[in-house]
Amino acid sequence: MTDPRLEETLRDPSFYPHRPLRVDVIQTHISYIFLAGTLVYKIKKAVDFGFLDFTTLEKRRYFAEEELRLNRRLAPSIYREVVPISASGDGRLVLGDRGEIVEYALVMERIPEDRMLQRLLEEGKVTPPVMRDIARRVYEFHCTADTGGEIDRIGSIETIRFNHRENFDQTKPFIGLTITEDRYNFISAYATDFMNRKESLFLKRVEDHRIRDCHGDLHLQHICLGDTVIIFDCIEFNRRFRFLDVAAEIAFLAMDLDFNGYSFFGDVFIDAYVAESDDSEINELINFYKCYFAYVRGKVIGFRVAEKGIAQDEREDARRLASRYFEQAYGYAARLEKPAVVIMTGLMGTGKSALAVAAASPLGASIVRTDVVRKELLGIDPAERRCESFGSGIYSADMNRRTYDAALKAAALLLREGRSVIIDASFKKREERRSAREIAVETGADFFIVECRSPEEILRKRLDERQAKGADASDGRWEILKDQREAFEIILDGETAPGKHVTIDTSQPPEGCLSTMIGAVRLRGKAGERTPQA
Repeated sequence: MTDPRLEETLRDPSFYPHRPLRVDVIQTHISYIFLAGTLVYKIKKAVDFGFLDFTTLEKRRYFAEEELRLNRRLAPSIYREVVPISASGDGRLVLGDRGEIVEYALVMERIPEDRMLQRLLEEGKVTPPVMRDIARRVYEFHCTADTGGEIDRIGSIETIRFNHRENFDQTKPFIGLTITEDRYNFISAYATDFMNRKESLFLKRVEDHRIRDCHGDLHLQHICLGDTVIIFDCIEFNRRFRFLDVAAEIAFLAMDLDFNGYSFFGDVFIDAYVAESDDSEINELINFYKCYFAYVRGKVIGFRVAEKGIAQDEREDARRLASRYFEQAYGYAARLEKPAVVIMTGLMGTGKSALAVAAASPLGASIVRTDVVRKELLGIDPAERRCESFGSGIYSADMNRRTYDAALKAAALLLREGRSVIIDASFKKREERRSAREIAVETGADFFIVECRSPEEILRKRLDERQAKGADASDGRWEILKDQREAFEIILDGETAPGKHVTIDTSQPPEGCLSTMIGAVRLRGKAGERTPQA
């Protein structure tokens, strides 16, 4: 605060005309909030973060009045007035214009904490109709919110690109602290790729007046469910963060619901808004904007890691929370936009299964594993060991055909439900790979081949370790590897579209292998370099 007496004075209940019994104080990175009984007094800090500037008294007055004006759109009964705080003739600080004005305070009615959306979710008191009511209220607000002119200009694709560049520039110093270099590069590549591919859609959104003067900070802590839906604390300090596509506004709350473990309600909210607005393009944009806002949350919280004067435990809490948001952003960036068939191919011991498991969650894919399917067809426990000779017993040509047929049938069912699938098998025959591609064509899915390779000494070590553990569905072992190698038909150009066949040296660290696979499948290799064949 500019006047060192302010905080102490506003902590005193006798300062306020309504004489609250006590005053509690909440401090954010940009404000002091004094909870004075039934009223709240909010004072802006004299800070400049680039994207906001409250460094002069006049700026703080202006933005306090803007906060009052803008928030009355969604919470007219909560936001009362902006009042000056003055130094009186005897040197005391008083409310009102009664001397030299030293600060301005925004006065609000106190919102009942037991009716906050986050509290109600935690108590299990939120139902789908509640989320639909919120969606309806947000839609009604968007219908009356300003659009056109300067709003369209600021909400354009150029600003969206600028916002992303700003995010990545401001988080670069935090690589290794709150975000890994791998995640940073991947999310950056995803955002750039999406904006380039969808530029015409972003332009159309402006033409269709989908850019509005929005709330800009729509998350759980800003929604109260009283007699009506009350939404408060919008962004007043930077129009660039408020002049948004309505899809971005919807994505913010959906992202926050995901982060807090309420993805089901996030989906209900999105579906209800799309139904109210008849704006199906939102579904095409929602994941992109979820990623953006999760990244913003990671960035803003991560700033505290470098903030001076905070305790080490607070710094560590901020680091962990920021990292969680960056992981969430990565999850959105990695998620496939349309169903895909990803076949894992390669010799036994190359780590196909481990890589498939690691990639399934980021890609949002299910796994079909032929080692399991084979034994299920025969009524055998998947963990039961069967040391058959190569190409005999349960690994005969006929059993192989039955296994692949069943695996592809299971994959087709998942694809028809709109889900992506990773098929974990050796796929050593071109005919097997061709059949998988045909399933993708029939269901309108993308098709990728992920070929895993490793040096022989690594393969032998892995196979020996697997045998010793004896708890895996695979019966692969060193003595039959040579036979499998001789039977493997190399993958030819044309078996899948250009850029959709990636070869991974799985002797490299698992995180790097996963990055290469996700980059290849999600971004056609833009976020991960193709590794050399072993």
